[in-house]
Amino acid sequence: MRIAVVGAGVIGLSLAREFAGQGCRVTVYEQDRPGAGTSGTSFAWVNSHAKEPDSYHGLNLAGVRAHHELHRSLPDGPRWFHPTGNLEWATEPGHARVLERSVARLRGRGYAAEWIPAEEARAMEPGARIPDGVRSAAFFPDEGYVLPAEYLARLLTDALASGAEIACPAPVRAVVPHADGADIALADGSTATADAVVTAAGRWTEPLLATAGCHVPMADPDAAGSATTGYLAYTEPAPVRLERVLTTSHLNLRPDGGGRLVLQGLDLDADADPARPPGADAPLAEELLRRLARVLRGGEHARIAEVRVGQRSLPADGLTACGFADGGRRVYAVATHSGITLAPALAPLVADEVLRGTRSELLADFRADRFTPGERPDVHLSQVRLPGRQ
Repeated sequence: MRIAVVGAGVIGLSLAREFAGQGCRVTVYEQDRPGAGTSGTSFAWVNSHAKEPDSYHGLNLAGVRAHHELHRSLPDGPRWFHPTGNLEWATEPGHARVLERSVARLRGRGYAAEWIPAEEARAMEPGARIPDGVRSAAFFPDEGYVLPAEYLARLLTDALASGAEIACPAPVRAVVPHADGADIALADGSTATADAVVTAAGRWTEPLLATAGCHVPMADPDAAGSATTGYLAYTEPAPVRLERVLTTSHLNLRPDGGGRLVLQGLDLDADADPARPPGADAPLAEELLRRLARVLRGGEHARIAEVRVGQRSLPADGLTACGFADGGRRVYAVATHSGITLAPALAPLVADEVLRGTRSELLADFRADRFTPGERPDVHLSQVRLPGRQ
């Protein structure tokens, strides 16, 4: 079967790897370069920490488990997934209340979440500066983080080794489904044909699917200070020791390899504007460094190399969209703001649906054809302000 995948982020390359591994003739069409879209500006925290409703928690939990399984099944090569858990403590009353409720709810769902004494947390993460007033921290042992470039590299090389082809740069201007498959119109004027097209186009999903006569409305990825935008700061190598995701009342951080860190201050995102990313010496960067120095030993010696404005791939009702978008079952859409977590779980589920018509119960609440043509959901999506909620 000929499969065209549009988009070479973590979702698109996971799909390409899966379809090619099952013997399909796969071509991936990418408008820029692998990882140039949302995948390149992700905090990359693998979790099902605060995912609502229950069905979305279940889908993300399947993603967490799939990462662990993929990590075990592919022991060779650089490690892209680091299953070292997430350590969270609160120094503000509001955060403390949210964290207590979150741990209780997750444990009620059977999710791995536990309270550990502050001394144990300090021993677990010796570089962390956990204030004396903190008595305990929450630990989520099954969570972890991904190094996106390494992950993309593994997916890309595996897909190519299984026979997939990557057309890059190759912007897709239109997808035209018909009785025998679908045509893919490219920006250079050429046309390709496939038996099915799977779109993993991230924040470009809505206009691309509109060319196929399909309607999957997306939240505006360019709206400053909206639910789709947020800052991520990347440091230069620094003399810091950090093994896992840390979530605190004013700063989230994770390792990024080679002594580098990724920093996130959710309460600072109100001014995040993709059209005006701050410089490495902007007041925002200075504030993040001040917070880092309070959280991590050696953080006072860190320097910001770059601040990026992430743009989430967020369907307009706030939920993942995954399924056939057209009545003829030639165009399958995947759009989600949890792409890093979900990618290894979605790939086999999507392949089963496209190749064998096997409908997954995990995807029942997230069908791409749930939207009324010509209408947008009456849902207000607000920015996340508290830790553990992205």
